[in-house]
Amino acid sequence: MKKLFIVANWKSHKSIEEGHSFLVSFFHKGMSEWLHGNNHHSQKIVIFCPPFTILSTLKTALLELDHKNLQVFLGAQDISPFAPGSHTGEESAEQLAGLVEYVIIGHSERRNDFHETDHMLAEKVLLAKNAGIQPIFCVQGAGNEVPPGVEIVAFEPVKNIGTGVTDSLEEIETVAAFYKQKMDIRYVLYGGSVTFETVGGITSLPSIDGVLVGGASLDPQAFSQIVIHSESSI
Repeated sequence: MKKLFIVANWKSHKSIEEGHSFLVSFFHKGMSEWLHGNNHHSQKIVIFCPPFTILSTLKTALLELDHKNLQVFLGAQDISPFAPGSHTGEESAEQLAGLVEYVIIGHSERRNDFHETDHMLAEKVLLAKNAGIQPIFCVQGAGNEVPPGVEIVAFEPVKNIGTGVTDSLEEIETVAAFYKQKMDIRYVLYGGSVTFETVGGITSLPSIDGVLVGGASLDPQAFSQIVIHSESSI
């Protein structure tokens, strides 16, 4: 059974109280039956990527909550392209090390809204890797540049984000296979209006190793159903 990464990108949502309440509801209600069922050999890996403001709160909450049979980690939504220093408003890799295990780099919203360049993204990847943080590198289609050292790529076609429509399974598999076969990427995720109705078909594709979930990850019940209904064909 292959590993499945289910990544929740909360973007600029949730206060400290809302984040804590989400985790309690997710584990005690949405995932309760699955967690206490016969899932001891599950290869599902859930990664919560909340705003910087509540990373520490969620880190503490995860230590207190029962999530046996499920591997759960924290990820940052971004990382500074600079080393520690006089960079107001930036969170460096060294600051995030020990707090998160993963970081999203190159999301389409940051590429568009903050004009992030390939050079800047490569710097972020290098700093994250040097700090022991695993990058989840976002691409928008086949052929996008991927910096050296990236093991996880998230394919997020911009035309599908927030629309409620996903790419066809054939299109998703074609792009995922390109990154695995032509660029030697170990894991490829899909992001673009993923729901519990579509996640099983997506994660069963031979070249797909999980999903990057946006809007549907903000509701604990909806996200728990995505986790439960994700499937591995291998």
